[in-house]
Amino acid sequence: MTATTKTRIEADPQLPIVRIIRDFDAPRERVFRAWVDRDLVVRWLGPKRSEMRIDTWDARTGGSYRYADVQDGEEVARFFGSFHEVRAPERLVQTFTWEGMPDGVSLDIMIFEDLGDGRTRVTATSVVDSVEGRDAIMASGMEVGVNEGYEKLDALLAEG
Repeated sequence: MTATTKTRIEADPQLPIVRIIRDFDAPRERVFRAWVDRDLVVRWLGPKRSEMRIDTWDARTGGSYRYADVQDGEEVARFFGSFHEVRAPERLVQTFTWEGMPDGVSLDIMIFEDLGDGRTRVTATSVVDSVEGRDAIMASGMEVGVNEGYEKLDALLAEG
């Protein structure tokens, strides 16, 4: 991984927010498409040991999604949410809920910034209902899934 693709995961100690910042060596339109195209999302989202099984994927403003994380043939987690705003290629706003903690919905805002020279910065901000909820997310091991998923996304984007 090059210095341009290092992932930063930040949590302000005073706010119930997690921010993930990552640069990708691909144009903004391609990176955005990888976030909303069902056939692409299934190839990169989540840890390397996981397979993603999509039940519903309607990536449009007002649409929804539901998917499962499958490891060694066993479902280990299920997630769902709504797409509140899909504005290609610059902004994606959605809710995100892990079924294991149904009261723990987050509002996720992804901004896709064109850095020039065919590079894109994605800033994902997740807002939860409490600092305790944010701390639970940070302690969940989510950084493994984020980092490994982004590595898979790098490979997908390199395919052209």
